[in-house]
Amino acid sequence: MFARLRKDIQAIFERDPAAKSVLEVVLCYPGLHAIWLHRISHRLFKRKFVVLPRLISQFARWLTGIEIHPGATIGEGLFIDHGMGVVIGETAELGDNVTLYQGVTLGGTGKEKGKRHPTLGNNVLVATGAKVLGSFKVGDNSKIGAGAVVLKEVPPNSTVVGIPGRVVLQDGKKVASSMPEANVDFNHQNDPDPVAEMLTCMQRNLVRLEQRIEELEEDRKKRD
Repeated sequence: MFARLRKDIQAIFERDPAAKSVLEVVLCYPGLHAIWLHRISHRLFKRKFVVLPRLISQFARWLTGIEIHPGATIGEGLFIDHGMGVVIGETAELGDNVTLYQGVTLGGTGKEKGKRHPTLGNNVLVATGAKVLGSFKVGDNSKIGAGAVVLKEVPPNSTVVGIPGRVVLQDGKKVASSMPEANVDFNHQNDPDPVAEMLTCMQRNLVRLEQRIEELEEDRKKRD
């Protein structure tokens, strides 16, 4: 148990340059508090308790602003940065070394029973405000860009952006960065923006059309 607690704290030091001391991390990091309380509620949930795990979950939500259903399965090394507004559904499964930023939702898409929330592989990063909705898998070493809405399976080593989410990088190559096998890449500010690329393309086409119109106008004037 103590080894796991140390690993939780170490994950914060590895991924948050603002962390200065163990005491600060233990007392002031709501993501850490939410994970520890979830461990208690999850164990009770697995033993078929119903109300008490949900009460612990609700207390954690009140304390931290992070809602993790007691039924969610969480691997080693989860880091929830800031965390306000994070929601993790009942049948969600998170692998090792997952990173979630504030406003992330790992949710379902309906009232169906059984598995209805996403499964995140190892070393997955989900950036601020992203929504991953449905019972599919996000592959190992993948990144979900800020504000993306992901509704279908994501291959390993992929970067997803947009609404709905689209894979724009896979294995380091443009699909429409790959991440090192055992590392978490935080440079999601460099994720490509497909909307901006489309607008740039439209602008280039408009410039060409304007030039063509001017050429035709010149030709007409010469004929006249």
